[in-house]
Amino acid sequence: MENAGKGSHSAAANPASCPLPDGLHVSSWKDAASALPEAAWRSLADHAISPNPFYENWFLLPSLEAFDPEGEVALALLVEDGRLCGLMPVQRSNGYHGRRIPHLAAWLHPNMFCGVPLVAAGYETKFWAACLDYFDSTAGRSLFFHLRQVSPDDDIAQGLRQACRHANRPMRTVYSAERALLESSQSPDRYLARSMTTKARKELRRQRKRLAESGSLEVVRHRSSEGIGEWVEAFLTLEERGWKGDAGSAIAADPRTTEVFRKALASAAVLGRLERLTLMCDGGPVAMLATFLTPPGSYAFKTAFDEDFARYSPGLQLQIENLVLLQDEDIQWCDSCAEPGHSMIERIWSERRKIAYYTIPVGHGWRRALGAVMAWIEEKRQEARQ
Repeated sequence: MENAGKGSHSAAANPASCPLPDGLHVSSWKDAASALPEAAWRSLADHAISPNPFYENWFLLPSLEAFDPEGEVALALLVEDGRLCGLMPVQRSNGYHGRRIPHLAAWLHPNMFCGVPLVAAGYETKFWAACLDYFDSTAGRSLFFHLRQVSPDDDIAQGLRQACRHANRPMRTVYSAERALLESSQSPDRYLARSMTTKARKELRRQRKRLAESGSLEVVRHRSSEGIGEWVEAFLTLEERGWKGDAGSAIAADPRTTEVFRKALASAAVLGRLERLTLMCDGGPVAMLATFLTPPGSYAFKTAFDEDFARYSPGLQLQIENLVLLQDEDIQWCDSCAEPGHSMIERIWSERRKIAYYTIPVGHGWRRALGAVMAWIEEKRQEARQ
């Protein structure tokens, strides 16, 4: 897949103005959010060269309120010509993949599946150059900057490479993988015929028929805020009843993730950023899917199914209905947000999105040299694992 993140919202209005002076501003997210007009943030999201719903205000602010109430995470904001041109949450951390290594990182929590900063087209290299210069001057004990959940084909990653190259700064790939992606100009029927064997499609039709025999089936699709509160609660209940509830990994298992889920989906629905898809049997949900709409892309954020109906593959049945996304002129691709090698989604989505983690040394003198060595070691470990 090439440049899955490329493009901007064709229907977006002219960029909104930002009252902050030109330059890079880095401060606690609480201070930054209070100084940053909501219209400027939304305008940047609309004009960003690479969409990322997890850094839009309706998702990021509830996440920070839940996971960083003290305001330790900072927001890096680039303002040029009175316009917000770049935004990224940044944290200082001592934990690095199970080891104690002080570093800076773009902030994510476990339910955020993209770490691409929001950057206006044409400002990719300038944003990274400003951020890396700032990280050098304020590194403290940090040895490097760590960026996760980024596609190496993305314009933002290419801008980072260029900024590092201009500064003669190494940029190391410390993790790489591929996850399922939906991206095709084919119709849903032709896509399904291409991605699944005749035998597999026949089995799915048999399962669908048996499911219909157990009750009246209905597929419900919403892109409005109608009934959003009830839908969210039904999703939380459905997910918690399954294996994730038993494992303690369901959204409802943590009040912080529950609050983020409720607030983010409610706001996304009002803004037209959410599609809710539900497979109903006798009026009750047997499979549910929440997808964030960020033209020209989208993100299949969360899905759940009723395990009492597992023999009918309700999750897969719902994904077949989800292929209607291929007919949406505003949506060119959908990121599955799934683990690489996910057994269900990779049966039906045949494209793949590359995902990488990068480590870049920061600071000066021996500390930056040490960061460079550690980043090189991590890259070699990654190469050995492949």
